[in-house]
Amino acid sequence: MQYDVAVIGCGITGAATAYSLSKYNVSVVVLEAENDVADVTTKANSGILHAGFDPVPGTLMAKLNVDGVRMAKELCAKLDVPVRWTGSLVTAFSDAEMAHIKKLYDRGVANGLTDLEILTAEQVQNMEKNLSREAKGALYAPTSGVVYPWEYALAFIETAVRNDVELRRNFKVNAIEKLEKQGYLLKSESGEQVKATYVVNAAGLYTDFIHNMVSAPSFTIMPARGEYYLLDKDMEGLVNKVIFQCPTEKGKGVLVAPTAGGNIIVGPNAEDSGKDDVRVTQSGLDYVAEYARKSVPSLDLRTSIRNFAGVRANHDKDDFIIREAENAKGFIDLAGIKSPGLTSAPAIGDKCVELLADCGLKLEEKKTFINTRRRIKFNQLSVQEKQELIKANPLYGRVICRCETITEGEIVDALRSPVPPVSVDGVKRRCGTGMGRCQGGFCGPRVIEILMNESHISWDDIIQDKKNSFMLTGVTKKQEGAN
Repeated sequence: MQYDVAVIGCGITGAATAYSLSKYNVSVVVLEAENDVADVTTKANSGILHAGFDPVPGTLMAKLNVDGVRMAKELCAKLDVPVRWTGSLVTAFSDAEMAHIKKLYDRGVANGLTDLEILTAEQVQNMEKNLSREAKGALYAPTSGVVYPWEYALAFIETAVRNDVELRRNFKVNAIEKLEKQGYLLKSESGEQVKATYVVNAAGLYTDFIHNMVSAPSFTIMPARGEYYLLDKDMEGLVNKVIFQCPTEKGKGVLVAPTAGGNIIVGPNAEDSGKDDVRVTQSGLDYVAEYARKSVPSLDLRTSIRNFAGVRANHDKDDFIIREAENAKGFIDLAGIKSPGLTSAPAIGDKCVELLADCGLKLEEKKTFINTRRRIKFNQLSVQEKQELIKANPLYGRVICRCETITEGEIVDALRSPVPPVSVDGVKRRCGTGMGRCQGGFCGPRVIEILMNESHISWDDIIQDKKNSFMLTGVTKKQEGAN
């Protein structure tokens, strides 16, 4: 199999790069190690679209953050991605922190932001009534927002696939061979092989591992685990903006923020970890709780419906690594894409295309590029729209997830989409089943039934999420007269 470009990894960075490449008449394959896209770091983060005041001026991180959040407004509208432009507050609880707020303001101005504002304690209280009375002030950034991170990545790769990009899942690259003339031979653990003239390394936590297959080591990924609370939608309105604390050397600190779906998210902490370490610990959650209540004292964590952890691809440099690898012609590293990586992703994709062009990739724009995407969200329709939809397709009249009002029609749509789910959690990420208060207690068996019927999967092959995460072990009883 010979391609112009192979993209290794289909998290938010790889998906956005595939989307950018799909605008041109080049053959592209995306190689994803997992059985689904956006199933590692991308699915387990805060989902914040940062305004761009935190990165140091002059860095790639600063430029791509500001470009990325600007691009997100149009992209989320075109690709039907749930987003809320909430704005954000970075709160200060001391004079020293107020001095740092001024530094962030100056950075933002240097990065091109024109609507930042430093608020007094009184202004902060008027804006967010549940914020601590101890706050001395805050930096207000009205252009920040919140997005579903996995939906953002899914929108990019679905659109890319509709524009003839090939996605190969369960392709874990374990060896890369430089070809004699030009290009690379990529080999998977299972023995599959792909040839490509150019390679994009968007392997997230494993970008250093992939890089070292073709070039001398030049950076090291240092994973950090962050743990979260997700609160019930009953807590909607507790805060209306993303509430940050003053950042430290460990990152942007513990936040309290609305999500694109109406929940409240709280976290994360930052602990050094292994690349696959997604444990949720009592000590980590205690830390998150303590620091979150510094911002919002009335925070009731008894309303939590889910705890989870994600691992971030921190590294030993102070900026994104976006460049051609040394002594590896046409091999582009997109590494160390930590926060604000989610925000920067579409701009990173465009930057990568520029680098590939500089390396010799010929770019001819497609005349038939598809740049729209629409999903039916039954619970957001009017009564009349629901009635018309059910009349046209009765599957939309069968509610599978009561908490979120998700219908069988929406699940079947996902299973027939350009990048269909292969697991119960894959359906969850696309449709929202299991995202509510009961966390799949009611809808789980029904999702399994639909997966079996629509995908022709045997009950003993149904998985929760990752490979081999089997859900059913055997028959416990049979209905009388059944085969």
